[in-house]
Amino acid sequence: MESDVKDRLIVGLDVPTLAEAQKVVRDLEGVVSFYKIGYQLAFAGGLDFARELAAGGTNVFLDMKLLDIDNTVAKGVENIAKMGVSMLTLHAYPKAMRAAVGAARGSGLTLLAVTVLTSMDQADLVEAGYEYDPRTLVSRRAAQALEAGMGGVVCSADEAAAVRGIVGPELAVVTPGIRSAGADHGDQKRVMTPAAALSAGASHLVVARPIVQAADRRAAAQAILAEMASA
Repeated sequence: MESDVKDRLIVGLDVPTLAEAQKVVRDLEGVVSFYKIGYQLAFAGGLDFARELAAGGTNVFLDMKLLDIDNTVAKGVENIAKMGVSMLTLHAYPKAMRAAVGAARGSGLTLLAVTVLTSMDQADLVEAGYEYDPRTLVSRRAAQALEAGMGGVVCSADEAAAVRGIVGPELAVVTPGIRSAGADHGDQKRVMTPAAALSAGASHLVVARPIVQAADRRAAAQAILAEMASA
């Protein structure tokens, strides 16, 4: 179980500099084997760091949330697949997903469809011009991701059970917004504890601030892993 949960915990390297990201990885050596690199770090040397981690056998989740015309998405995915990273996010627009799936075919890259950001609630969706509530939109996009041939879905842990019911047992269901019981939610509006998220059907949990900003990162990561194991 220990190795199983270790493979399912993704630590978000949401730090402003490459030096800080390298320090986080050193602090968590032997405890964590999967890291997420998003916009903040990507534009501070994080893409080369992603290649370095992947070359050393560490799993990397590149959180780029791609969305563009089909050809641009396809060409981007082709090059990202060559980096050796394990996961890549796209916004769950059907045309973009189909283009990405075609470009990634034959590689080991798992494409993840971002359904609705965990920082958004119904009021935010209305403001953005969507007619659906978060749960309905997540379900719609999960079904479209399955149809497009994506490797998984990113959603709030609140929607993990519903998404699992739509995409079946094989696809990854990756849930950010994970917080231990009693922890500060920060700017996340739809959150869940590690054990509850796994029980709901999540395959991978993304945890950033509760580990990265902890005074003792190893202890924080080990505590999250223990909560995951309890599921």
